[in-house]
Amino acid sequence: MMRVIFMGTPDFAVRTLEAVIGAGHEVVLAVTQPDKPKGRGKALQASPVKECALAHGIEVFQPKRIREPEAVSLLKSKEPDIMIVVAFGQILTGEVLKIPKYGCVNVHASLLPKYRGASPIQWAIIHGEEETGVTTMRMDEGIDTGDIIAQSRVRLTGEETGGSLFERLADEGAALCVKTMEMLENKTAVYTPQDHAAATHTSMIRKELGNIDWNTPAAAIERLIRGLNPWPSAYTNLGGKTFKIWKAEIVSDSVEYAPGCIVRASKGDLFVQAKDGVLALREVQLEGKKRMPADAFLRGYPLEEGTLNLC
Repeated sequence: MMRVIFMGTPDFAVRTLEAVIGAGHEVVLAVTQPDKPKGRGKALQASPVKECALAHGIEVFQPKRIREPEAVSLLKSKEPDIMIVVAFGQILTGEVLKIPKYGCVNVHASLLPKYRGASPIQWAIIHGEEETGVTTMRMDEGIDTGDIIAQSRVRLTGEETGGSLFERLADEGAALCVKTMEMLENKTAVYTPQDHAAATHTSMIRKELGNIDWNTPAAAIERLIRGLNPWPSAYTNLGGKTFKIWKAEIVSDSVEYAPGCIVRASKGDLFVQAKDGVLALREVQLEGKKRMPADAFLRGYPLEEGTLNLC
């Protein structure tokens, strides 16, 4: 069994931390981002990894900068066999990468070298990928550029959301991490350099991305809605209020109205014109209201067909 320093911050990393603990490894330190203010009261909130670590009686370290001498000194003092890094949120220096016997292993939610960077789960859906997965790699000083150790592939369904894919890849990543650690201990791991020429990169998901442009293809809008469910959600404007769309499907390729125009708003159907087809909005939420099926929404908020209400 290994002495482990675990580095991670969000929910996605918790599944791997629990798997490492469950496999019998000794987690001697959990490193995570500092507590951040949240909500109207701006009360400090611990990261999911911190909460998990404390629940297991693991020491927690929350450096503002992992590169500072004091932080590096603490890491060295723990004499780790390995550092497991999952969505930690800070870049590790060469000095830190050299500390563990087996190096620093990252669990990344894509099939590298595709989708290096932030938010690969949502972007895989938004871009219409049929397959994605998780990768474990030996970290170097680049961003997601290290040698690949193992990969696990996952097929995407036509109903995949950012939330459902998050759950699937969190489980896949946890299992793959434990398997990778076994390979390292048994000296059966093979390090495969990435094809940097084939690399693609993703950016952070921001709320503004969810603002639907009805002048884009219907398929792209439908994927955006699924990819940004549950966060930050896809939305449009209705009567001066934010109108979130949680679920939609393409019902026609007809183009009879201007993009954003309401094609149908009766018998429980709420159809909207996109650039090259019509989308049926199946689940919606008007600002200040609960999330609900479109037919329930229309009973309390009637709309007129043929009007350009969404923009």
